[in-house]
Order: sequence, then C-alpha cells, then structure tokens
Amino acid sequence: MGFTIGGIREIRTGSRRRGRSSECTSVAEFTGLWGWDVVPGARAAAGACSCGRADCLAPGAHPLGFAPPVRAGATLDEVTRAWSEFPGAAVMLPVGRAFDVIEVAESAGRRALVRLERMGLPLGPVITTPEGRVHFFVAPGTAACLTELLYRMGWDDPASLDLRGLGPGTYITAPPSDRGGLGPVRWLRPPALDTATKPPAARLLLGTLAYVAHRSPA
Repeated sequence: MGFTIGGIREIRTGSRRRGRSSECTSVAEFTGLWGWDVVPGARAAAGACSCGRADCLAPGAHPLGFAPPVRAGATLDEVTRAWSEFPGAAVMLPVGRAFDVIEVAESAGRRALVRLERMGLPLGPVITTPEGRVHFFVAPGTAACLTELLYRMGWDDPASLDLRGLGPGTYITAPPSDRGGLGPVRWLRPPALDTATKPPAARLLLGTLAYVAHRSPA
C-alpha cells in the first residue's frame, strides 16, 4: 500500500498544511491505508445532477462515467493529481472487490450495531446515508449468497426483512461526501486497522441483522 501506519498523521495534518481538500485526504486514506479503489462521483443540487443528463435516474448518486477510478495503493500526491481533474466530485467506492455491503433500514441498522458491539463480534466499517439506510461492510462474495445464507438461518422470505446485499457492479457514496443532494454520508463505525482490510464474514453478523430487521417496524 502507499502509506505506512505511521503515515496516517501525515495524511491528516499534512493535507491541511498544503491546502489539500478533505476529499483528497479521505481518498488517500481509502486507497493508501485500506486498499480500496475510489471513483469520482456526481453531485446533485436543486434536483439536477452534475453529470448533465436531464433524464438521470440517480442524481448525485452514481459514478461519473468519464472519470477513471483511483486505484488502491495510490499515494496522497497521486490522489491529489487525479482528483484535481474532477473538482467537487463525490467520493464513491466500488463494491465487490475489497468488500461487499449488507444494507438495512437505519433504525434497524443502528439497533443491530449496538447489539453486535455488545456481543464483541468483529465489525467492519459501517455507514449511514441521508436516505435512511445503513451499510455494513462484509467480506466479498456476500451479496451472491445472501439469500441462501438467510434461508439456512430459517428466514424463508428475505424480502420481508428490508435487508439486501450489494456486490459487484454497485457503488456506495463514502464520507464526507453528500449523496443525492440530501445531505452527507457519515460513519457510524469508521475504518480501523484490524477490519477495514479484512471485513468480517457475513454469517457473523447476519443472524443479528435479520432478527433486528424482522422486529423493526416497517
């Protein structure tokens, strides 16, 4: 990777000293510390998407099709040069390579997170979105087998849980970016050295997530 653990301080303080944007700082952490690819994304204002398409189906919530990804391992200087080509872009993470995502309603996600932390289970990063959803980072491959995993746990109707897996071909907006003009995306549990590069297996979290989702009001 592009940074040592000791380089975290340089990322967070050196970026301010040299006038780098908070987006560049975040992207450099994602690529250099956690080994994630990052893609510049569109933003929305007054319902219009910065991609310029009047018929855009996801204003401010999709990658810029003409922007190349910033690959895992990129250094702060490399990120700064790449991001300068797309000033103001949202920070988006492609799902499916370094991690998959289990998405649940925010009320259920917050309650499940409290339970999981009390149980002492390993947890990866967790994000809350302004649309009222929570994203749990889990091991790659989860989305493809999520229905089967739930079925094995006794959940015959996964659709009723308002719980779904996000895998290859999908993107999530990462903090500190705004999503769809609705407000910023925030960490409920920020990346940490012990889990960000190796997110937990879904089976460790799924039972609690499904139970709390089932018990939560629609």
